[in-house]
Amino acid sequence: MGSWREIIDGIAENGDYGAARLVRDPRRKGGWTLLVEEVQQSYVDVQDPTHLYFEYTRRLGSIVDEAFPAGAPIRVLHLGGGAFTMPRYVAATRPGSTQLVIERDRKLAAFVQRILPLPPDAGIDLRFGDARASVTDLEPGAWDLIIGDVYDAAQMPESVSDVVFAASVARLLAPGGVYALNVADLAPLAFSRAQGATLRTAFGDVALIVRPELLRGRRFGNVVFAAAVEPGTLPIAKLAAVAGRDRQAAQVVTGAALDLLTEGADPVRLD
Repeated sequence: MGSWREIIDGIAENGDYGAARLVRDPRRKGGWTLLVEEVQQSYVDVQDPTHLYFEYTRRLGSIVDEAFPAGAPIRVLHLGGGAFTMPRYVAATRPGSTQLVIERDRKLAAFVQRILPLPPDAGIDLRFGDARASVTDLEPGAWDLIIGDVYDAAQMPESVSDVVFAASVARLLAPGGVYALNVADLAPLAFSRAQGATLRTAFGDVALIVRPELLRGRRFGNVVFAAAVEPGTLPIAKLAAVAGRDRQAAQVVTGAALDLLTEGADPVRLD
């Protein structure tokens, strides 16, 4: 254990895109929270990478677990690294998986790996660069799962929110592949509604996992999208069952319910 002051204040570093801190979780020996500009970005338990503390990571974890055969290695592209919570989860639950993390902040990644190093045999590669530019350079059809978790502090950048980016991501997925996207939003869910409309321009099967309170406009929170190119690909019933059992229970919105949610929302077009 570190000093009392280290535990309270955390270990700090200036990244390329903001000040970062890693703070120990006094309740779990291996638990750490990453904050960037004092906004919580990631939680990771290095002794038990399957422990997903943040609600949105459990939603992403359910997609990892339910969209592909149990325990089978998969090819995963992570857009955004943070404390590498989801790459560690995939490595722990699906040994032999091939993973690539695109991260724009070299200093942040170096800081996290200095304090919380990735397992050397985890099959996790790291590439530095902008997510929008990077997806245009990758091989089409090479990934079973793409996880989008790109943020500037508490906001998802415009550059990863439009129809061009959605089409670029769809191009990278293998047959049966899934795009999982984490979005932070608040009432009246204008950003999520626009993202739903945007994803539908490139994907034939789209669903979102959301807490009912957020749908009713009573709180700020995370919405996790799942999208696949071919209709009928997503395991909707399985995702709904897992979401309903979660300690912060959620529902899956798709089909006609998603039609209603996105009614009147325009796809995001930057050009």
